[in-house]
Amino acid sequence: MQLLFLPFTPRYILLTLTIVGSVVLAALVWRYPDNHALAVALAIVIGLALLGIRDLIQVKHAILRNYPIAAHLRFILEDIRPEMRQYFFEDDKDGAPFPRDKRAIVYQRAKKDPDKRPFGTQYDVYESRYEWLHHSMAPKAPAAEPFRVTIGGAECSQPYSASVFNISAMSYGSLSANAVRALNKGARMGGFAHDTGEGGVTPYHRQHGGDLIWEIGSGYFCCRDAGGAFSGERFAEVAADPQVKMIEIKLSQGAKPGHGGVLPASKVTAEIARIRGIEIGKDCISPAHHRAFSTPLELVHFIARLRRLSGGKPTGFKLCIGHPWEFLAVVRAMLETNITPDFIVVDGKEGGTGAAPLEFMDHLGMPLRDGLSFVHSALVGAGLRERIRIGASGKIISAFDMARVMALGADWCNAARGFMFAVGCIQAQQCHTGNCPTGVTTQDAIRQRAIVVPAKAERVFNFHRETVHALAELIAAAGLGHPSELKPQHFMHRAAPDRVVTFAELYRPLAPGELLAGTNDPRFRDAWFQARSDSFAPATASAFAHAAE
Repeated sequence: MQLLFLPFTPRYILLTLTIVGSVVLAALVWRYPDNHALAVALAIVIGLALLGIRDLIQVKHAILRNYPIAAHLRFILEDIRPEMRQYFFEDDKDGAPFPRDKRAIVYQRAKKDPDKRPFGTQYDVYESRYEWLHHSMAPKAPAAEPFRVTIGGAECSQPYSASVFNISAMSYGSLSANAVRALNKGARMGGFAHDTGEGGVTPYHRQHGGDLIWEIGSGYFCCRDAGGAFSGERFAEVAADPQVKMIEIKLSQGAKPGHGGVLPASKVTAEIARIRGIEIGKDCISPAHHRAFSTPLELVHFIARLRRLSGGKPTGFKLCIGHPWEFLAVVRAMLETNITPDFIVVDGKEGGTGAAPLEFMDHLGMPLRDGLSFVHSALVGAGLRERIRIGASGKIISAFDMARVMALGADWCNAARGFMFAVGCIQAQQCHTGNCPTGVTTQDAIRQRAIVVPAKAERVFNFHRETVHALAELIAAAGLGHPSELKPQHFMHRAAPDRVVTFAELYRPLAPGELLAGTNDPRFRDAWFQARSDSFAPATASAFAHAAE
């Protein structure tokens, strides 16, 4: 009896109705053969009935077997859930990864629309974690000229005068050709730098002549031999291009440290395969580690080699901080060899990526401010800070974001997703699928034609200019003349509703030479003893105990 009534239960009623409807409509069509509306209705109902029967017998989705036809609504809602949340339910301050107001400020500045807000802040200024910058009773006039920083140490014969705000590493392949063109043309118009990402220097980076920071990852794209190993000869050829201003060795990326780069097979076109020297149609995975070096000492010698092969261009590395003794091991290698990079870029855990495993993206690597303060303090404590510039990247959008990290030791800032928004990104989060709705992160020629390069380049230029101008206004309001004058004591953090602390208390810097003299700071003391220049592995327990004595 139960089986007899089963077709009329809520689970199966839609299938039952489509089957019954098919029979009824078939009879009507037979009776009225000239009625085209009935024929169309019959085709639709038969299609639904066949779909329901397929749902019943398929083995992939349990919910479809129990709710034929009706359960497809679940998949439809899953598909549109991000858009529904973004457009109808998301608050201005709580969207992720970037809230609506952060995206809006980029769009407005890129389009030169009014970027002011009415009626006061929407933040609860007494809520824990609220932060602010102290202003001055004697503010200055904003700087008339854009802020710049010179990068290049004593061994560098071609130092580079960089903007304090540049385009962070994003490869062609992850980005479309038109997106790369627009970014580079905007960089040329605004006089700021464009990091190539580990995909290397491509014709699209060269087309408009914008300054390039060539990032070299473990795949050694554009400078590899037939076996995939680093080729000094090929490197020298590419590095000789006057458009290449700096060389950046990628040790790790904040969004997926220790994983290596990933370009999904869906985005590996014949052109990308040719440029990178890889197989078409297969995932392009850069190894998690470099083959050109395996110890801190080998790393600093590799830096010196690249600087020499490039003709003396600024050479450094990018990393997300992991085990503290590993970075301190590199510091020991610098001290032992007297070889220092011209710059270090600290990438925060909150940085973006086109594709990464969830566990890596959410729970591996040190956040930017913690990593930045660690690197800055370590170099100060080792007496090396004056020889090395520091860049910072990781969810930097606004002038306040820039000022905050500059107070913690950054000389300049890089942004990736901010400039993607300027090109047209709407945070659809389809970067890994090749189906980006705005053409920014796709290799589909039809999709990427949505990006009109001259128009988007203008927006890239506008976003950079307006953001740097906003930084100048912030600096002037604090009574300062240049971002380099920002210090941790200028920023406040609400640790609890009734307690505020300065950044100097949150991120206590080491004194000059303190690491060499022997520090008691728990962030550095044990890690410094564990650090060894001949290996990234920590010193043995016996060596650690001996050093501690």
